[in-house]
Amino acid sequence: MKIYAYCRVSDVSQKEDRQLDAIADLNLPQSQIFVDKQSGKDFQRPSWLAMVKKLRQGDTLHIHSIDRLGRNYDEIQKWWRILTKEKGVDIVVRDMPLLDTRRDKDLLGTLISDLVLNLFSYVAQKERETIRTRQAEGIASAKARGIRFGRPPKKPPENFADLVKQWERGKLPLPELLEQLGFKKTTFYARLREFRRGKKK
Repeated sequence: MKIYAYCRVSDVSQKEDRQLDAIADLNLPQSQIFVDKQSGKDFQRPSWLAMVKKLRQGDTLHIHSIDRLGRNYDEIQKWWRILTKEKGVDIVVRDMPLLDTRRDKDLLGTLISDLVLNLFSYVAQKERETIRTRQAEGIASAKARGIRFGRPPKKPPENFADLVKQWERGKLPLPELLEQLGFKKTTFYARLREFRRGKKK
């Protein structure tokens, strides 16, 4: 029977230090700590799947909080059942003592755990939906104020007009033109449209 720990942050820019500090008292070897830097929308995460393969009946899995497990209500319920019912693994949610399957294994204890799991799985998903809504609203608001996202458009060089003239006269093949400009074909035609519109003004 082994003890494992699972940590998750949403992307590579975030740190898992707080979660690792919370399990420091377990003194686990690195081989029994699994970390993913990925969204909690589903469980197709490399470290999670690798850990599940290692888990055996009687093992215990420690997680800092339900939202570190995931942020999809149905998926949380599904994987909790797979681990606890099918694989016979105990789960300890560190910030919620009621979600510790090692204790109160009678019918009442199971009922309480299930109710708490349902509630916190719901909250985890609602938080994810709220975050996505706020992000969408923020982006829409920024666009309305004229803020542009992504890379700035690549500007044509000063000799763009001369190169276009040579291309139009058949003196400069398109592949060579694109190479000199450092443009992809779609970028070139976009800049060409802008150039021609500018000439008509």
